[in-house]
Amino acid sequence: MARLFGTDGVRGRANDQLTAELALALASAAVRVLGADAQTRPRVVVGRDPRASGELLEAALCAGLAAAGADAIRVGVVPTPAVAFLTADYAADFGVMISASHNPMPDNGIKFFGAGGHKLDDATEDAIEAAMAGEQPRPVGAGVGRLVDAPDAVTRYLDHLAAHGGTHLDGLTIVVDCANGAAAHVGPRAYEAAGARVIAIHAAPDGLNINKDCGSTHLGDLQRAVLEHGADLGLGHDGDADRCLAVDSTGAVVDGDQIMAILALAMHERGELTDDVLVATVMSNLGLHLAMTAAGVDVKVTGVGDRYVLEELRAGGYALGGEQSGHIVIPSAGTTGDGVLTGLLLARRVAETGRRLADLAAVMTVLPQVLINVPVSDKHAVAAAESVEAAVAAAETELHGAGRILLRPSGTEQLVRVMVEATTADDAQAIAERVAEVVAAV
Repeated sequence: MARLFGTDGVRGRANDQLTAELALALASAAVRVLGADAQTRPRVVVGRDPRASGELLEAALCAGLAAAGADAIRVGVVPTPAVAFLTADYAADFGVMISASHNPMPDNGIKFFGAGGHKLDDATEDAIEAAMAGEQPRPVGAGVGRLVDAPDAVTRYLDHLAAHGGTHLDGLTIVVDCANGAAAHVGPRAYEAAGARVIAIHAAPDGLNINKDCGSTHLGDLQRAVLEHGADLGLGHDGDADRCLAVDSTGAVVDGDQIMAILALAMHERGELTDDVLVATVMSNLGLHLAMTAAGVDVKVTGVGDRYVLEELRAGGYALGGEQSGHIVIPSAGTTGDGVLTGLLLARRVAETGRRLADLAAVMTVLPQVLINVPVSDKHAVAAAESVEAAVAAAETELHGAGRILLRPSGTEQLVRVMVEATTADDAQAIAERVAEVVAAV
């Protein structure tokens, strides 16, 4: 049977694969696993993004928590990193975020955080899934859990952002694309509180328009708004605001790799980059590696997914890591990627240096990168195929060390992702297409 939990919680089309019944069962099982060591009645933080199905799933989750004897602290529509922070701040036993992040509105997801706001490891997720099959205890009377709203949740989170993100953005004009998601409730307020003049776009969520042609996956409107308003920079979030991508004053996109390069050099300069190490995934551009090497910073590489970045950060005690997609993690300020905090820190670097974002991003030369998703009948057979091995070896020879090739099977689909970086876009495209043809023939 397929594993219920994916790379980032349980996801699916809301009210189809991800039903109220499944949410209720997940919540009850999570209390048995994550609340097992609670000295009193377990306390659980519950938040969501503004997509319409979140209301349905929140009701089901809270019912499941209460039925299992846990109290639900409802924090409403907040970013995913806010739920992680509030789980620790309220000293809750665990937290639950209802969101499908950057996915389209019909999708939704359920993500758990353990005590302290940390993501769960595979073994704990498997234990929750196993507990769903067992008999669920049903307390009665005073043993039934209660539902409590937390009106101070957003204020607590904004105070946290101010404490770690700085307050010296006076003179900066920032356009913020809130993706009609959770950032709409906190992003503009956080940047204004730090002193910036803020122009918010796609900041009117109605439950149906989240991520629709906006946010970090559709930066066109943000680019146009930055140019129209003569802004110093633009910041693009996704539906649950754990990502941040940027646009400089010329309208050019500044991706997660470039943001990591800027922040890494700032922390390196201040002596805050532990062991002079940056943690990135295999998908980060070769240009990031070259820029960090030139600056005396070592790059530790993990598999794709912010959970693997987090694991490496915690294992090594490192200070900064992230993904090209804009998930940036700073352990001293939070237990997971935080898009609004990333935006604050990036804007602070612009303000404190007096340099344009375009100039700061120029420390890294982005090599052209081509990614082709190849449908296959057996992604495991591709990895063992001699023809694919030969095609990859030929591509590496052709690149002469001035690029790289990466084949990665999808974690959820029968796809193999062929990624090629080269000194020119034409070379990257040509090599990627040749290798993709060999992969498709297996």
